[in-house]
Amino acid sequence: MSQTAFLFPGQGAQTVGMGRELYESLPAARDLFDRAAEILAYDLAEVCFNGPSEKLNATDHSQPGLFVSSLAALESLRAETPQILEDCSATAGLSLGEYTALVFAGVLEFEAALRVVQERGLAMQAAAEAVASGMVSVLGMELAQLQELIDQQRGPNETLQIANLLCPGNLIVSGDQAACQRLAEAATEAGAMKVLPLAVAGAFHTPIMQPAVDRLTTSLQEASFQTPRIPVISNVDAQPHQDPEEIRELLIQQVVSPVLWEDSMKYLLNIGCDHFFEIGPGRVLRGLLRRIDRKVNCDNITC
Repeated sequence: MSQTAFLFPGQGAQTVGMGRELYESLPAARDLFDRAAEILAYDLAEVCFNGPSEKLNATDHSQPGLFVSSLAALESLRAETPQILEDCSATAGLSLGEYTALVFAGVLEFEAALRVVQERGLAMQAAAEAVASGMVSVLGMELAQLQELIDQQRGPNETLQIANLLCPGNLIVSGDQAACQRLAEAATEAGAMKVLPLAVAGAFHTPIMQPAVDRLTTSLQEASFQTPRIPVISNVDAQPHQDPEEIRELLIQQVVSPVLWEDSMKYLLNIGCDHFFEIGPGRVLRGLLRRIDRKVNCDNITC
C-alpha cells in the first residue's frame, strides 16, 4: 500500500520573495504572516518578500521566515488537494524544518512553535557571534575518509565534527573557523569532488551552540507539547517518538547534535513511504532524496 511523507526544509533554503505569491492569493497564508507579525513584533512578510538578502539570511530572520513560509506552502496544498494532507503517513524536517513538521503533526500550535523558533534563531545567532566558526560542505567523499581528515585537522581545544549527514557523498562539517579552513584544504587535496564553505553564521549542530541550548531550553519548557498524530522523524536519532517530553528533549539536543537526514529518509522508505512532498522554499530535499533512492517520487510544493 502506497504511503505519503511530507518533508520540510531547513535554514539555507530561504530566498527573497518567498511566500509573496501565496500571501497575495491565499487568505490562509496571509493569516499566517499577519499572526507572525504580531508574535514577532516586526513585519516578517516585509523581510521575506523584499529582503534585503543579508537581512533575510541572518539566522534570527531566516528561521521564522522559513517556518512561516513552509506552513504557507502547506496551506496551498490543503486548499488544492486536502485529501493528501489527510493521507500523509509520516513527516520530517531538516533541522529547523523539524519544527514545521511538528506543527503539521499536531505536537505544537503555530503560535507556540513560532515563539520557540524565534528564540532558537536569536540564540543560535548569538552563539555564532561569540565564536569564529563555520560550516563546510564536502561532496564526493566517504564518511570514514572524511572522519579521518577531521581527526587529523582538529587542533587542541578546537571543535570540528560532521554536522549533517545528508545523503551518500554529501556531508557537512562544522567547527572553529580555522579548523574548517584546514579541513577544506585537506579534503580538496584528498580528492573531494567539491568543497564549499557555507554562508552561515556559525558552527550549527556542534557544542559551539551550547549557549543557544541554555536559552532554547527555557523557551521549549514554556511551550505545550502534544502526542503526534503521525510519526515525526527526529533529526537526532532518525526515529519517531510518541512521548511529548521526549520530543521536547530531542529538540534541545538537536542544536548540538549531527542531523541524521540520510538515516531519517531511509527510515521513511523502510516503513513503506513511496511518495514524498517537499513543502516550502527550494528543492534541496528532493535532490537529497533522489541520491538515496533514485526511483522515489517527490513533488515540490513551493512558495
